[in-house]
Amino acid sequence: MEDASVLLDGARIAYAGPSSGAPRASEVTATYEVPVVMPGMWDTHAHFLGVTGLNLEDLVRIPPQVSTARAVKDAEAALMAGFTSIREAGGLGVHLARVIDEGTIRGPSVYAPGAIISQTGGHADLHAYPLAWMHGYAESGGFMHLADGVPECLKVVRAQLRLGAKVIKVCASGGVLSELDDPIHQQFSDEELRAIVGEANRAGRIVMAHCHGQPGIMAALKAGCHTIEHGSYLDEAAADMMLERGAILVPTRFVIERLVGAAKDSGLPDYAYRKAVDIADRHLEAMRLAVAKGVRIALGTDIATSGAESGVPWGMHGGEFPHLVEAGMTPLQAIESATANGPLTLGPEQAPPSGRLQEGLDADVIALARNPLDDVGILSHAANVTMVWKKGELVKNSPDQSSP
Repeated sequence: MEDASVLLDGARIAYAGPSSGAPRASEVTATYEVPVVMPGMWDTHAHFLGVTGLNLEDLVRIPPQVSTARAVKDAEAALMAGFTSIREAGGLGVHLARVIDEGTIRGPSVYAPGAIISQTGGHADLHAYPLAWMHGYAESGGFMHLADGVPECLKVVRAQLRLGAKVIKVCASGGVLSELDDPIHQQFSDEELRAIVGEANRAGRIVMAHCHGQPGIMAALKAGCHTIEHGSYLDEAAADMMLERGAILVPTRFVIERLVGAAKDSGLPDYAYRKAVDIADRHLEAMRLAVAKGVRIALGTDIATSGAESGVPWGMHGGEFPHLVEAGMTPLQAIESATANGPLTLGPEQAPPSGRLQEGLDADVIALARNPLDDVGILSHAANVTMVWKKGELVKNSPDQSSP
């Protein structure tokens, strides 16, 4: 829409529409004219880990004081890139959310699961470490929590809710960064997955399911998981079930490209590099199938590392947009995946009123140097995001330093 106005009243949007229809504000504290304005963006799959490398063992090698300090900087990097909301996928997010909300540090709104729930020997298990050590790590606040059997699954979900989790994260298949499991294989039994979903739903939380292989995708969907993360081996049957059940795909192509491309120089183990190469082509096929079938997609990156030169660095969230377009989305659909679709990944009870420029919704708004409908790639560069309002507060106001 051209010649449009957005009026903010505190933390809410008071008006969004044609300038000719904008109400006269009795008290206007500031007025800005910008080339483009749009809703603040969502990354619905990222990790506040405070690590600089891509080896899962770094999670336990780095002192928590160091990782926390890095994560504080990462939160600000996301906000400056125009991402006003993060659905975290396991890490420090459940704690950062608290200090961001109270105003102690600056960052996006964070909706986090606490620890990642894995079966023994699963994706969120350090396979070379003694089991007793892994259980102790979880009990002391670690990011990975092992559970086997329905009673343990129920208990670990409750433990994350006790921390303040807004969503529950489970590994329903093997992964890339984990050493000994296979991304194709299902993890957790059907009964265990149903128990996890049931307990989460009882508390008004949805379950986000890490899934690469088709068996894990199908099991997660049948159990009632709300979002499928990665979806590398999604096929026609899985896509049809996602449509039937209203599930959302968060494909995270950005991390696949980084693992195959630049990340081998960032401490990525050889076994993880080989796995990433093995799934890369199939993952893009799955994305294209999902787009063609009309599966709802939300932008997620799997960003997890600290520092601009690290493997999958915070602040580069917009790097997912070109991959979504490559998979068949229009620029507008790609933008919708990072705006209107973002809150939907939290389910009806936890979704905040954001993601659109509409009266009464959260005043999460960004201004851009250029129109992303002409080139969605401009959203890959934080410099093109010239202004950011989070819940009505102007947190970034930069001169035009746009990047190509």
